[in-house]
Amino acid sequence: MELRLTRTFSDQYCTIGKMYCNGTFECFTLEDSPTLRPDNKGTIPVGKYSVIIDFSDRFQKYMPHVLDVPGFTGIRIHKGNTDKDTEGCILVGIEEGKDCLEGSKIAFDHLYIRLKNAESHNDPISLTITEEF
Repeated sequence: MELRLTRTFSDQYCTIGKMYCNGTFECFTLEDSPTLRPDNKGTIPVGKYSVIIDFSDRFQKYMPHVLDVPGFTGIRIHKGNTDKDTEGCILVGIEEGKDCLEGSKIAFDHLYIRLKNAESHNDPISLTITEEF
């Protein structure tokens, strides 16, 4: 399965994008602002990453895990609505608002089912991050 996250907007609060699964729009995304991270790491670098589903000690459940992100550890794709809900991770939602997402649980649950289905069929999951701003 090929995921593509295309960042479309960024301001001092967050970065908004769109996620596609195998070329079809799946959901909106929200990440930290590249300028306001306390550790000055910014957002996940543009590039291609492997994604697995494994157990998160922090969230105490199985979640999508973006592997080998330079300068980051524990990058997950998960539910959340604003930059306060992420520490470098990728949030998903069905609607974008002003510096927020709506319908995060619905978007995550749908995406998670697709990812689990790919995993159960031994279909490797990749994530390519690009920018259009």
